Amino acid sequence: MIKLYDGGAYLLNGTELCTEAAQSKEEARKGTIAWDILHAHNKSGDEEKLNIRFDKLTSHDITFVGIIQTARASGLKKFPMPYVLTNCHNSLCAVGGTINEDDHVFGLSCAKKYGGVYVPPHMAVIHQFAREMLATGGGMILGSDSHTRYGALGTMAVGEGGPELVKQLLNQTYDIDMPGVVAVYLKGEPARGVGPQDVALAIIGAVFKNGYVKNKVMEFVGPGVERLSADFRIGVDVMTTETTCLSSVWKTDEQIREFYEIHGRAGDYKELKPADVAYYDGVVEVDLSKVKPMIALPFHPSNTYTIEELNANLEDILADCEEKGKVSLDGAVEFKLRNKIRNGKLLVDQGIIAGCAGGGFENICAAADIMDGAYIGSDEFNMSVYPASVPVYMELIKNGAAAKLLKTGAIIKTAFCGPCFGAGDTPANNEFSIRHSTRNFPNREGSKLQSGQIASVALMDARSIAATAANKGYLTPATEVPEKIGKYKYFFDKSIYENRVFDSHGVADESVELKLGPNIKDWPAMVALTDNLLLKVVSEIHDPVTTTDELIPSGETSSYRSNPLGLAEFALSRKDPQYVGRAKAVRADEEKREADTALEELSPETVEAVKAVWTKFPEITAKDTGIGSTIFAVKPGDGSAREQAASCQKVLGGWANIANEYATKRYRSNLINWGMLPFVIDEGELPFANLDYIFLPGIRKAVEEAAEEIKAYAVKDGTLKEFSLRLGALTDTERQIILKGCLINYNRV
Repeated sequence: MIKLYDGGAYLLNGTELCTEAAQSKEEARKGTIAWDILHAHNKSGDEEKLNIRFDKLTSHDITFVGIIQTARASGLKKFPMPYVLTNCHNSLCAVGGTINEDDHVFGLSCAKKYGGVYVPPHMAVIHQFAREMLATGGGMILGSDSHTRYGALGTMAVGEGGPELVKQLLNQTYDIDMPGVVAVYLKGEPARGVGPQDVALAIIGAVFKNGYVKNKVMEFVGPGVERLSADFRIGVDVMTTETTCLSSVWKTDEQIREFYEIHGRAGDYKELKPADVAYYDGVVEVDLSKVKPMIALPFHPSNTYTIEELNANLEDILADCEEKGKVSLDGAVEFKLRNKIRNGKLLVDQGIIAGCAGGGFENICAAADIMDGAYIGSDEFNMSVYPASVPVYMELIKNGAAAKLLKTGAIIKTAFCGPCFGAGDTPANNEFSIRHSTRNFPNREGSKLQSGQIASVALMDARSIAATAANKGYLTPATEVPEKIGKYKYFFDKSIYENRVFDSHGVADESVELKLGPNIKDWPAMVALTDNLLLKVVSEIHDPVTTTDELIPSGETSSYRSNPLGLAEFALSRKDPQYVGRAKAVRADEEKREADTALEELSPETVEAVKAVWTKFPEITAKDTGIGSTIFAVKPGDGSAREQAASCQKVLGGWANIANEYATKRYRSNLINWGMLPFVIDEGELPFANLDYIFLPGIRKAVEEAAEEIKAYAVKDGTLKEFSLRLGALTDTERQIILKGCLINYNRV
């Protein structure tokens, strides 16, 4: 089904893979689609050190307030490129009174004042609008959502934290080394009942754990591409985020040309294909004909099995998942799946087809056909379907698919990302949901571990979810139901957006007053990096991977993301409830230091640590030595691009993270842009423990001089123990941002 090459390979004429060719690897690397696109957008003049300017930007209502507030603090006057503000996350306006709708009103006023595009709530999820209205062949889009992926349409799109969008708004660049490019070589054709999520999960299961495509570009090529519809390709493409790749791009053909024509944008199509000789740094070979209906069990999209395999080994596989769950949940609640087995079959409680992954036209039409004439029943099983945009919803009404679904007992809702991050269709305690959505991290579906709640999600394709629903909730692969899936032509009605979406056409109106609700707050002041640092470890996490959901929970907390200090109260609340109190206590000491308070007025623990440091470094003073907090995590930052995973730590006084490695580039970038030191330490026994202090003498100088090794001291029981940390590669700009204290300070006029 999936084969990973041990090394790189050449692709000849877009069809033949081989390990040798007449061209050198260095020259043939320029034959990839990815190289062409990156080269065209690079402003550095250096083929290895890239300074990228994107063509367009996109954000949603969890992220655009913070982005614009940061840019405003740095002198923003006008959006220098098309910037689309969608409203698909905080759409329910049910948490915290007016604060969600206040963000929407703020977004509209910003689109008017700075010259942007505003998409009202329930009109379209961020990525569907981008596919329909923004993508261009050979273009590049930067989005403040991790699933910013439009490669199937020929657009190289990148999901990053908000500060990277701020840089683009301030006419700065996205600075990266030329990434490796991995070919995803598709051959064959999917079997009946196999959908895009099945192919995506098969790939994720093969490449996530070994980091095969981490921070690389996935380039989809091979004869199998042409056997997939545009919607099918889009459904695979959006899930590439879960591999930890940097971005993705596909070769394009007549089916993609037709997609652009349907959407009234024929001129935006561009044929993309590799050169006659192209070299790839790795190959993921996928035989589409061998892919079977898949399921990703809790609590990660890479925890994959075929549904056939799961059904044949229910007890053993579910028992293993329960054991893994104890690690993910820290044993805080009892997590069970085997109690869902009924007469040898797995009975699930809920089915969801939603968002940027599941809410496409073909997925929902296929689900409607499979469920046609069936009923979900009147027991606990329930099902909701969320079309990805109003134009898609309209076509489902016109072609009868919506009526088929409603007749089964399923509910059709509006374009909303809630089920993907815990703000819609949260199951009951101990319930098990199957979803064609993007993620199934712990509590991602909305339950609260800290309140003793646990529900869980498995990822599946819409077709097998529909087959399961038609079977009254008993897990069923779509390949086991009779051939019922038809083909439907899609008609896009552009008047839906023309009549409701605000488009400034790039014209800014400085006279517009921004509408700032009472929850929309400015970022607090942040100081520059001091000569030395005294850090207290306030959380220690030894899970194999720590997600951004665990660093700052999603769900109802999303409503507070316009208020930096308000949101920070939720930081690590599901993983380490004591973190916030500990961090705030350290921040209080730093505030006293900045106010020239006498040492004796600081907390006794900090006073003791300072006195221990003086035994070796008597020259340090309060003026040159900052006090802050840090956390240790084995591999933090998997999942969402949300900058708040870093900024919440910063506003609570965090100065650093220490990790064995960082799960994604975007999380490390978020740390840097908020002035936090992204330390790396070798695997093995740590020289410090939770609640210990760490002293970093000459840290400012070390950053200035790009030191490879950072000398540090663990401070415990009045003694100092030396050890080493690393910062990894930092660009000159990144070092300056850290030295200034954050991106705002770096850009402040």
